[in-house]
Amino acid sequence: MMFNPPHPGEVLKDEVISALGLSVKDAAERLGMSRVALSRVLNGKAAISPDLALRLESAGAGSARSWAMMQANYDLWNAAQHEQPVIRPLQSVPA
Repeated sequence: MMFNPPHPGEVLKDEVISALGLSVKDAAERLGMSRVALSRVLNGKAAISPDLALRLESAGAGSARSWAMMQANYDLWNAAQHEQPVIRPLQSVPA
């Protein structure tokens, strides 16, 4: 799995919003969301939801699937950083 992937909000901030010269307020208005909600995503405090992924696609900022996959990869990497309990197979192996 990828090593320490960036939060998708950082990618959105750097590669879309900043690259287009938009303010957070302007981008939030264009995406139909509050500045505070978008700011939380951009600062890695909130995830890119499926709803936001669809809004980004509608706004011409990549596919919803790519944003959702980026978020899923980030979440999986973070989960893998925590110690997991002992896991046993769900199905018994036949003798």
